[in-house]
Amino acid sequence: MSQAWLEQRERGSIVGIRLIVGLALALGRPIARLVLYPICIYFLSFSVAPRAASRKYLARVLDRPPRLADLFRHYFAFATVALDRFFLLKDRRDLFRTEVHGEEVLQQIRERGQGCLLLGAHLGSFEILRAEGTANDEDMGLAMYEDNARMVNTVAKAINPALAERVIPLGRFDSMFKVHERLQNSAWVGILGDRALDDEGQLQVPFLGEPASFPTAPFRIALMLKRPVVLMLGLYRGGNRYELYFEKLFEPDGVDRAGRAAAVEAAVRLYAQRLEHYCRQAPYNWFNFYDFWNASSR
Repeated sequence: MSQAWLEQRERGSIVGIRLIVGLALALGRPIARLVLYPICIYFLSFSVAPRAASRKYLARVLDRPPRLADLFRHYFAFATVALDRFFLLKDRRDLFRTEVHGEEVLQQIRERGQGCLLLGAHLGSFEILRAEGTANDEDMGLAMYEDNARMVNTVAKAINPALAERVIPLGRFDSMFKVHERLQNSAWVGILGDRALDDEGQLQVPFLGEPASFPTAPFRIALMLKRPVVLMLGLYRGGNRYELYFEKLFEPDGVDRAGRAAAVEAAVRLYAQRLEHYCRQAPYNWFNFYDFWNASSR
């Protein structure tokens, strides 16, 4: 598998990103959203590879050839979620209307007094989920690969320095040790499970009509530490509305050594099935702007 997402060049400069974010925070969300229209038109016109990837994905999820308006909606949803990230980092949850589905899943884990792995995807907003967890005083770490969005992450940490304390950078020799440590200490760890750093530990399963590769590491870690895995998604629903979804994906209790491989495969398949379900519910929320299926088959 070629890590196409790692090869995507980060556009702009840190000065430009700081300027845009500063203006957005100063002008407010309604005016800042107006600026997204010309920005999206520009990127839709000149970002050739991401536009092609968007078209291929939308054809799969919409079951029809996408129109230009569909491509624009895809770009605009991504730009809106990216903009909202900075308002959320400034603790402006009051700007958004959120509806939570599956709160009882989290409550059951709280009552057990143990940590869990919160498994998301590049589908919707990770930041709205983090903000919700912070508001509920959850001890949640964030495991993420930062190098392919270094400038944006630098600005994000400048806005909210506390974020740096929660982030576990992936792709380093001690990354998995830090994840293990947090889970063993009954913390919650959020990770996005639709991208992998290497060819090892991946499984091809059906996703939107064709096999795609998904990492098995989250489920192997959960088995090792006997921690449950919960699917978490924060879908953007237009305007200032987000819907948060939590579903139990994997429970390692009762899985013996002989059954581990089958249990991990079943969990990866379920993860892909639930992602497909939510992609069809909110098709413009998928933010992997590269050829997800061809990258998975190389």
